[in-house]
Amino acid sequence: MAEDSFDLEKAKKTAKNILYISLAIAMIFIVVGLLETIGAVDIPPFSAFDYFIFAIMTIMGPYGIYKGKIDKTIDEIEKRLPDFLRDVAEAGRFGMTLADAIVVAASGRYGKLTPEIKKMAAQIQWGVPATQALKLFADRIDTPLVRRVTTIVIKSSDAGGNVADVLSMVSHSVKEVHHAKEELSIEMVTYLAVIYIAFMVFIATILILDLTFLPQMEQAGEALSGSGDIGGGAGSVTLIQSQYIPEIEFIFTLTIMIHGVGDGLVAGILYKGKISEGMKHAFIMVFIGFITFRILFGGIGVLGG
Repeated sequence: MAEDSFDLEKAKKTAKNILYISLAIAMIFIVVGLLETIGAVDIPPFSAFDYFIFAIMTIMGPYGIYKGKIDKTIDEIEKRLPDFLRDVAEAGRFGMTLADAIVVAASGRYGKLTPEIKKMAAQIQWGVPATQALKLFADRIDTPLVRRVTTIVIKSSDAGGNVADVLSMVSHSVKEVHHAKEELSIEMVTYLAVIYIAFMVFIATILILDLTFLPQMEQAGEALSGSGDIGGGAGSVTLIQSQYIPEIEFIFTLTIMIHGVGDGLVAGILYKGKISEGMKHAFIMVFIGFITFRILFGGIGVLGG
């Protein structure tokens, strides 16, 4: 079964619609969280703070994941573009025109780029000039790299001369650009891993404090109040410790959510240089923090819990 042709403009509109829908759903979660905070509603088993976390994940997750899918498709198309240009250049060395060379090259396999090449070839066979077919291709895959490549090819075709040599040089240049991007991504993976490891260490530290340090504080306060050595003031010590432990746990969880959003955004921007990639990693980190504290350890009971 043939793959559908990729339309970047259509994909961008879909991503924008996903963002608008996510914002609307997030607003609903925020309203429910506010209502639970003031005690107007009570929807177990989630607390008001849970709904605020749901709002953050709803804003970050769907849009970031879908944009990541678009970026991956673009990367795969640009990665195979040098192979297509090389095949067109080789066909041109046998005396074929640019239009004929594109039609011949369309029989090759270029991964995600294949449907676009077949579409160009079909347009040429229907009578569309090769330069116009290339312009239409650039309109569908509207990225800076594709724009530069198609502009060079069109200009060289209009100027005449040996288009095959120009295509070979462009193919080599695009391949070098893609190799540079791959090397940069490999280097950035290290920083991405460091940020994730630091976040997991931070969660582990908070868990140790929550599961060992805070209970020890409470037990020490109870022992102190039961000894009777301090008199009437000892009972107030126990009361203060028991009272503020949920607030301390809330602060712990809040710091994890803040770190999840901040670290995720920084990780994505360092790795791919895009806010959408940061939103995806922020969603993953916030989700990890939520699962750790709300599902595994029962969460907190400060805001409407």
